[in-house]
Formats: sequence, C-alpha cells, structure tokens
Amino acid sequence: MTKLTHLDDAGNAAMVDISAKNATMREAIAEGRITMSAAALAAIRDGAVKKGDVLATARIAGIMAAKKTSDLIPLCHPLALSKVAVDFEFEAGGIRVTALARLTGQTGVEMEALTAASVALLTIYDMAKAIDKAMEISGVRLLSKSGGKSGDWRAE
Repeated sequence: MTKLTHLDDAGNAAMVDISAKNATMREAIAEGRITMSAAALAAIRDGAVKKGDVLATARIAGIMAAKKTSDLIPLCHPLALSKVAVDFEFEAGGIRVTALARLTGQTGVEMEALTAASVALLTIYDMAKAIDKAMEISGVRLLSKSGGKSGDWRAE
C-alpha cells in the first residue's frame, strides 16, 4: 500500500514538505453539475434572477474560492495561482460548471480546481434558491491534471 503523504510516521496529520520538489507547470480541470427546474434555468439564462447576474457572480465566487483553498482544506499549501477560469454550459435541466486552475510551482492544483467548481455551483444554488429549492448539485470530479512527478492524468 502506498504511504499516505499527509500522515507522519506516527500517524499524525502533517503538511507535505514540497521544498525539494521541482517547480513545473501544473494544471487541473474539474467539473460539476447543478440540475434545476425549467423556471430556474430560464431565469438564469434570461438574467431574470432578482439577486442579479447568477453566472457572473458564480464565476467570481469560484475564482475567489480557488485562491482561498488552503484556508478551507486542511494541509493544502497556499499557492500563487497564475490562472483560474470558471465556465458554464447550459444543458437540458441544468448547468455544467468547468473550472481550471494553473500555476508553475512545486505542488498540484487539483484541490483548487475542485474548490472553484464546488463554490461556483453553491453560488448558483444560493442565487436561484428562491425559484427552486430542490436544485441538486452532483458530479463534482477531477477531469484532468498535468505536471509534476506523477505526470498527466485524465478521467475516463
């Protein structure tokens, strides 16, 4: 079994020492989906949600969340991200969120991409919940990562 990197030899939580790792270009892409009623989807698409522009707000929230990942997820390193992008695609019955995080550094950005996607989805829910409290967030997952010692990876 592979040794868990966030545990020391005594089994205590520990931040991984990345000081000896080479800085490389690293990128991760994550996605998630929120399903909702036709009324909520139409209101978001038409800009008719009383709280304001749902997708613009969700994009900013996702970007901000990626930048704050180390404050939210224990043992994550604070990272100087060079790019975070959050995009939306309307689908039948919902919206798909895709988030990209990138940097040149000593550790990966998977958690930042996942956090950006998750918070963007939660923001959509928050802004449209007056229309549809039964919205459902699902499928938050890593789609791909590149860079670092472990190399490239893509979801199947």
